Amino acid sequence: MGRSFIQELFKANNITVDSRRQHLFDAFVNDEKNLLAVKLIMENKKLLMDTWQFKNRLADIQQQPVSIPNATAGKPYLAQLDFGQLKWNDFTYFHIDGLEGSGLQYDADKKQISGTPVKSGDFKLVLKYRIEGETDTTALNEKTVPLVINPNPRSLWKNIESDSTDPYWKEDNVTATASLGDKQLVVASKRGRSHANTGAFREDDFAFRHFADTGWSILAMSDGAGSARLSRAGSRVACNSVVEYFEHLLTPELNATFDALIADHASATDDKTQKELTRFVYDNLGKAAFTVHKKLEEFAGNCAAPLKDLHSTLIFVLLKKYASGYVIMSFGVGDCPIALINTEFSEVTLLNKLDVGEFSGGTRFITMQEIFKSDTFATRFGFRLVPDFSYLMLMTDGIYDPKFEVEANLEKPAAWKALLEDLGGRNDDHVKVDLAPHTPETAGQLSAWMDFWSPGNHDDRTLMIIS
Repeated sequence: MGRSFIQELFKANNITVDSRRQHLFDAFVNDEKNLLAVKLIMENKKLLMDTWQFKNRLADIQQQPVSIPNATAGKPYLAQLDFGQLKWNDFTYFHIDGLEGSGLQYDADKKQISGTPVKSGDFKLVLKYRIEGETDTTALNEKTVPLVINPNPRSLWKNIESDSTDPYWKEDNVTATASLGDKQLVVASKRGRSHANTGAFREDDFAFRHFADTGWSILAMSDGAGSARLSRAGSRVACNSVVEYFEHLLTPELNATFDALIADHASATDDKTQKELTRFVYDNLGKAAFTVHKKLEEFAGNCAAPLKDLHSTLIFVLLKKYASGYVIMSFGVGDCPIALINTEFSEVTLLNKLDVGEFSGGTRFITMQEIFKSDTFATRFGFRLVPDFSYLMLMTDGIYDPKFEVEANLEKPAAWKALLEDLGGRNDDHVKVDLAPHTPETAGQLSAWMDFWSPGNHDDRTLMIIS
C-alpha cells in the first residue's frame, strides 16, 4: 500500500525514479518514517472523506422536504412517520419538540404523532436527531418542519340569539315529547347554523295534538322558505291552523262516520269502501289544506305583506288506532318527507309526494294558489291502514338533505336503518338518542344529535318520531 501510494504521489507531482536509483527508491518506501507518514496521510484522507460524507448527509436531511398532514382542531389525529420512505434508517436518535400545548404527542416507539388538537394555528415542529457516526454526547441536529392545525369548521360559526322583541319571534330551539295513545312522540326543531350565524330566526315549525276522547292524533310540520321575509310566521300559522282545523272538524258525528267506513273497509270484499275512504280523505284533508292557505292569506292581509312573504311548506298526518290497525292519513306540499316503516323494518312507505327539483323553484308552498288548481292535487293525499308500524317520521329538509341526499334513498330500508343507527350513537360525535321510551331527556338528546356536522348543510332541522 505504501509503495503504490508513493508511486502515485510521485507521478502526480511529475517525479520520475531513474532505474539507476531504484535501490534508493526501495529503501525510501521501506523506511519506517515514510511508511508512518503514508499511513497518516491515508488516515487523514479517510477522515476528510468521512467528514465530507457526514456533512453532505446532514445537508441532505436539512434540505429534504418533509410534509406532515394537516390536523383539525377538535378532531382525532394520527400521522405516521415512515422512516423507510423518508430514508432515515441511519437515524440513531429522534425526537420532536414544538407539540407542547397543541393536544398532540409524539410516540417514539410507534413513530406517530397523535392526539386531538385543542387549538388551531401554524406550528413549527423541531425535529431533533442524531445519525450514525455521532455519539451520545454529540449535540443534537435540528430540522424545522411546519404543522398546520386548521380551525374546526364548527368553531367558525357564530351563535347569535334571534331578536326576541320581534313581533314574529319564536324560540331558536324547541323540543317536546307526548303520548299518542299507545304510541310515543318525540320532536325537536333547531335553528340552523346559517341562521344562528347572523342572528336570524328559526323558520321551521311543528305542532301536534292528541285527542284522547276520540283517539285521533294530528301531527304537522312546516319549513319556511329562506327567501321569504316572514316565513317564520308562515310556518307557525300553517302548523297551528292545521291543528285548530281538526280540533273543530273531528266532531262525534264525523268521527262516527269515519269509524263506520273503517269497519266496512275491514270486512268489504269490493272496492266501494276504498273509494268512499279516498273521497273522505280528499274532502276533509283537502279542506284542511285550503283552510291553512286562507289563514295565511288573512295573516298576510293583517300585516300588510304579500302572501309570498309567508311561503312555507306543509306536511301533516292524522293517526288513529282501530281494532283492525292504525289509520294514517297524510297530506304534503313541499320537500319535507313523511315516512312509515313497518315492524319488520323490511319496507318503507313514503306517505307524501315531494316537490323537489334541480333548482329552488321546484319546491311548492302552501301559500301557492296553483297547488289547489293543479290536476295533481289528489296525489298529495295518502291513506294507509296497517296492523302496526315501528316508526312514523316527519322531517324537514335540514334532516333529509344531509342524511338521505337524494329522494330515491327515502324508500330504501337500508337508508332508514342507517339513520336509526346514527340516532343510536353511531356518529362522529357519539351522541345517542334513547328512543325507548320517549322522555324529556330523549327530546334533549334529539336536539343535541341535531348538532351533527355536514358540510354545506346548515339549514334548520326538525324531526318528529312516532314509535
